[in-house]
Amino acid sequence: YHAFLYKDGQMKDLGTLGGLGSSASAINDSGQVVGSSYTDNGWVVEHAFLYENGQMKDLHTLMGLNSAATSWAADINASGHVVGTYVTASGEHHAFLYKDGQMKDLGTLGSDFSFASAINDSGQVVGASYSAYYGEVHAFLYEDGQMKDLGDLGGDYNPEIGKDRANGINASGHVVGQSLKSSNNFHAFLYRGEGPMQDLGDLVTSGEGSSGASAINDFDQIVGASNNDHSTYRYDTTAFLYQDGEMIDLETRLLPDDNGSV
Repeated sequence: YHAFLYKDGQMKDLGTLGGLGSSASAINDSGQVVGSSYTDNGWVVEHAFLYENGQMKDLHTLMGLNSAATSWAADINASGHVVGTYVTASGEHHAFLYKDGQMKDLGTLGSDFSFASAINDSGQVVGASYSAYYGEVHAFLYEDGQMKDLGDLGGDYNPEIGKDRANGINASGHVVGQSLKSSNNFHAFLYRGEGPMQDLGDLVTSGEGSSGASAINDFDQIVGASNNDHSTYRYDTTAFLYQDGEMIDLETRLLPDDNGSV
């Protein structure tokens, strides 16, 4: 499989860094694309890449890292600043910011694991990290050279990195993601830059379900997925749009096609 760019009605193969596969994760308004690609070590080693001017650049080697280590790029902003995750010489996973030809290690919240998931045009970065209490995962906001712990919605412990996390940030620095509650369910949250994160709830009207937010735009409209009222099964989820204090079940807004099928 290869990363691709679809533009002007045509799909362009972006190639690889010499290995057997690549995937793209984000694109900015200048057409710069980031993602990860296997290297000439086959399916073993992945490196973060930046595709621009018709070429796929290996950000990993530009960072001066050991070619046998691994890195992934998650997002890019309008200035071409890239965020992602890399494996350190000691085997730890750390979030990184690639800017002006240099890679900056963003550190952690006190343990040995962090990853970055998004960056806005002001250079604010969000993601998740283990805290000093190993196994506790918190969303973070990185700005002004510091990684800020955004707290949680009351959950005590979660060993699964990638659950409690920040997924998106808009131009105002408002952050969305998902966090564990004391009920042991995850809920979508909104963090507006100060104070505690806001619990956005879920689409289940009887009892409590789970939800998670994936992105936010500059109008503070939020999208994600949640359990709905059809079932309490864990995997019975539907897309939502959150705006004006309301979580809208997008499954209720589907329209039939010309044949009457939804």
